[in-house]
Amino acid sequence: EKARKKEENRRLREEREKAKAALLAGAGKDNFGDTKMIQSQEITEKVWTDIKDLKPKLNGQEVLVRGHLQTIRSVGKGVFVLVRSALFTVQGVCFETKDGAISQAMIKYISGLPSESVVDMKGKVSIPDEPIAAATQKMVEIQVSSFHCVCKAKLALPFQMEDACRADAVKEADVGEYNEDDEVAVAADGLVRVGQKMRLDYRWLDLRTPANQSIFRIESMVGHLFRECLMKKDFVEIHTPKLIGGASEGGADVFTLDYFGQPACLAMSPQLHKQMTAACSGFERVFETGPVFRAENSNTRRHLCEFTGFDLEMVIHEHYDEVLEVFSDLFIHIFDGINERCKDELERVREQHPFEDLKYLRPTLKLTYAEGCALLREAGVDQDDYEDLSTKNEKKLGDLVKEKYGTDFFFMDKYPLSVRPFYTMPCPENPKLSNSYDFFIRGQEILSGAQRVHEPDMIEERAKVWDIELKDIEAYVNSFRHGALPHGGGGIGLERVVMLFLGLPNIRKSAWFPRTPNRIAP
Repeated sequence: EKARKKEENRRLREEREKAKAALLAGAGKDNFGDTKMIQSQEITEKVWTDIKDLKPKLNGQEVLVRGHLQTIRSVGKGVFVLVRSALFTVQGVCFETKDGAISQAMIKYISGLPSESVVDMKGKVSIPDEPIAAATQKMVEIQVSSFHCVCKAKLALPFQMEDACRADAVKEADVGEYNEDDEVAVAADGLVRVGQKMRLDYRWLDLRTPANQSIFRIESMVGHLFRECLMKKDFVEIHTPKLIGGASEGGADVFTLDYFGQPACLAMSPQLHKQMTAACSGFERVFETGPVFRAENSNTRRHLCEFTGFDLEMVIHEHYDEVLEVFSDLFIHIFDGINERCKDELERVREQHPFEDLKYLRPTLKLTYAEGCALLREAGVDQDDYEDLSTKNEKKLGDLVKEKYGTDFFFMDKYPLSVRPFYTMPCPENPKLSNSYDFFIRGQEILSGAQRVHEPDMIEERAKVWDIELKDIEAYVNSFRHGALPHGGGGIGLERVVMLFLGLPNIRKSAWFPRTPNRIAP
């Protein structure tokens, strides 16, 4: 009898240990683990909540979110996670429970997931005792009830997202030559920063940071605001070829190619075609957004070999000031729109790349080129009225204008004819000058434009001055032989506008996948 009781106790003890082990292992539970691959096989009744919508008013409600697993922190019998979607992050809290609902195996599973894996996190929203400093959704957290991995990160991360999100230690110079390899990984404060080269080599990861998410959402908004403003002003969007014969504006800075046995190049701008459509084809007001190619071997902080051009062209009745008024309205609409519609994005950028808000006037400040040169000379800078502005002098002029007029944004007209393209209308009062203009943000050019020559004989005359073969622009010149409306316009560099509005020191930070003389991938 004694032996029988001993055996029964042993059996009961083994059953209890098995049950405990099963509980710890989460046996019979499906609240954690890898999901099967999503291959569009089914549509369930799951209700998803965007992380950005997680707010205290949802306290006590069960939510399901999906995002990248940014950080994991194991603490005793629990784990804290930070899950990120787009700009927004939320903390999840998961601790082992006595009833086995949250098992030891579940905690171990979550703790072992690779960073940046895609996960589904389910649980009740709660309000923490203190704001969550590491999350954008600081006033809520999720008490995790289930946690599944949708797609594991298979490779070790080339850098930690925490390092990639860290605020700039110092302000990078925004002029001069630039070499990706010169950047220092560890700043004076002893904290690791991810260099620009590493970021661009793994751009798909770099774009996940809140600052970069914000930069490119702002850039998207600029495109929307550009179209919105011009559509209201009766402009028509056009789409012109990027494969052209000859060079679109003359000069040697073009990418050449063989076009079925004929010489051709990638367009430096839609210049000739937007003139054709506006002045010669009856559309009168046109705009285009598209790639622009420049074969300039310029390794600077503000040049790209391929950028996004925002161009417009419009007919005028009497004076190119009609075009300048449109540009002034357009930029004020864009600046106001960013400030009003991108508040969250602006703050995310500012957290990593601190900048001063752009100052601009209504209407936009207008100076002549001669007045700008005079300001420089008054400040002791050697600048002739008929010489082009150097980058250094442009920056200096921007500082002088802000000091005198209180604006980061202005434009100048009446540039020397010798520094403008062949199709620029000469100034009637002074043949050495032209009816041209440039716009500036923080002392850097973001738009170049002019009234165009609309008389074919004068176009040919100006082309000869530039040593442009007339046969290369024959179709262009011929389009003006059947009556052309007086017109003007300009071209804007999108990446440069965004860079300068946000006070970024390097155009690579505002280009999705930069193309420079030393980079053609990814």
